[in-house]
Amino acid sequence: MKLSPTSPFLSVVFVSLLSIRLLGQVAPGVQQMNGMQGDQQISTYETAPNTAVVIVHTFAEEKPVRLDRSARVDLTNLANHVGGFLIVPGHEDAVFVNTVLGKYVISVTAVGYRSESQEITVLSSSRQYVDIVLHRDPAAVTISEASGVMSPKARKETRRAVSLLKSGDLTNAEKRLKAAYVSAPSNADLNFLLGYLYFQKNDYAQAGTYLGTAANLSPHSAQTLTLLGRTRLALQNYPEAQSALEQAILVDSEDWVPHDFLANTYLHQNEYIKARDEAQIAVAKSARYGKNASGAAELTLGQALIGLGQKSEGIHALQVFLNENPPENMIGPVRTLITRVQESDQAPTAGSEITASPSPLMTVPKLVLSMQTWRPPDIDDIKPTLEPGVTCSCAQVLAGAGQRVQELVQDVTRFTADEDLFHKSLDGVGLSNHAETRKYNYAATISSKPGSVLIEDYSEARVPQGGYPDGIKSTGFIMLALVFHPEMQGDFDFDCEGQVKWFGKPTWLVHFRQRPDRPNRMHEYNLAGKAYRIDLKGRAWIPEDTSQIVHIEADIVNPAHEVQLLSEHQVVEYGPVPFARKNTMLWLPKNVEIYFDFRKHRYYRHYAFDHYMLFDVDVSEKVNLPPDTAVSEPTPSTEKRPD
Repeated sequence: MKLSPTSPFLSVVFVSLLSIRLLGQVAPGVQQMNGMQGDQQISTYETAPNTAVVIVHTFAEEKPVRLDRSARVDLTNLANHVGGFLIVPGHEDAVFVNTVLGKYVISVTAVGYRSESQEITVLSSSRQYVDIVLHRDPAAVTISEASGVMSPKARKETRRAVSLLKSGDLTNAEKRLKAAYVSAPSNADLNFLLGYLYFQKNDYAQAGTYLGTAANLSPHSAQTLTLLGRTRLALQNYPEAQSALEQAILVDSEDWVPHDFLANTYLHQNEYIKARDEAQIAVAKSARYGKNASGAAELTLGQALIGLGQKSEGIHALQVFLNENPPENMIGPVRTLITRVQESDQAPTAGSEITASPSPLMTVPKLVLSMQTWRPPDIDDIKPTLEPGVTCSCAQVLAGAGQRVQELVQDVTRFTADEDLFHKSLDGVGLSNHAETRKYNYAATISSKPGSVLIEDYSEARVPQGGYPDGIKSTGFIMLALVFHPEMQGDFDFDCEGQVKWFGKPTWLVHFRQRPDRPNRMHEYNLAGKAYRIDLKGRAWIPEDTSQIVHIEADIVNPAHEVQLLSEHQVVEYGPVPFARKNTMLWLPKNVEIYFDFRKHRYYRHYAFDHYMLFDVDVSEKVNLPPDTAVSEPTPSTEKRPD
């Protein structure tokens, strides 16, 4: 698989065998999720027979208010616990096509909002609409580009820093913010961003300095005052933490978060009445966000009540805290506190100091902005639910898959197809900077020699368009399955992880990883004529009854800093394609997706293949792809379903 830019200074070649799909990872139980259009803009969707279209509307706080930011919508099949996702702008719907009948859970996440989930049952092939309302997460920090007086250069640096902060790149964000700070040291937003950055780096002294400046410059920012109070609390500077949090409450008395931290501050100063009152306010105001929203406040409340001599009430509050799924590292200390209070000869007297108590600060989640929504998670971050009690013979699975891949190699050279390329440049939270679509005529040839297999694919643009999207050419990704070719298996370590259900069929999951002691013959980037080999790891779905690879995903083993490749995720799907005139069925690639963070830019590519044409030649005959080669058409594999 190759990917090569057309700039004279950059020639990137992905020699990895991958496939791409449109804005969503597809996995077992959800065949194809490549629609992302609002329902009002279109009246028909393409979907396979006996499958449904699921349309998810997402709202902010209440209907019909739409989100002002992109959202990630996951659709997971409850039968096999796998699925796919879409990233959509807030004003658009998430449209999942080719959804097989069954039970699913839909989860929606967006930066600054609490995640919401809903179970649905897809009973028929008609459209199914789902409305989900997201509520703001008051504990989340919202960051945006700095306003106020600032030079164009400083504003540009700040804009880049905000994008880096949202994607978690603190090191480069710090460089950008410091560059902007030189010319705008009195900008409140810039000081807040620096304070947030150093808080994330656990440098609370630095964070306090910048946040203090930001609070002085913008004294009516509840977010700045709350984060400043939290920073002072982490530094155990309780009087200054109290001052900042009390100011935050004056600015926004409805936000439960500063009440929570203020209760904690009072508790550390043995002011138990104030701690109790603020904790009760935090619990009450957080009720709308779910019972687990204010776990730290429940812990503070319990300790404050014990400090006031109200033993039974305090233990009850601590039990409520334990029942709300607290962090693992807090369960033991809280139980120890309960036991210590229960076994004491007498109840603590009012005003007595609570010593050796677990700190409520330990229950506060790490301050985060967003998850990395622009690409699917790394293959090793996903642990599929396996069928219990099923053992796997890795050697047997590899033998069967190897035979099928040998057939695939031959079949790939027997057809041509229409190839649709969708390309997007994305920012760190999945928003599109620009997008374009290209159409090609696709064909491939094969050559082999002992110990190696080489497949070259050809994509001819139907209309001359001048170069490639963003100057990057990608080839060979459809053949990621070559990892399982008998000639290639020795280059990888394989682990048959177990069995799952794929569309109701028992399917093996096989994990693979490039061996460090073997040559890399699968994946490379080519820059300025120099090839850089990139090691892969991944997972394949292989049905037990056919040994055909139906789905395969891969990530790079390590970032390749020499070519500025920070991450890459590939998804390829294969399936049967019938050719009615020849009474032939071939197993061929259908969809490919590639997500890659390359040279300080993030890209997404989706390849889809359609209108397959079979060469009218013997399978053993070498195909030279003459323009007048006779072909036969396949039967349609999808249909367009009217509204």
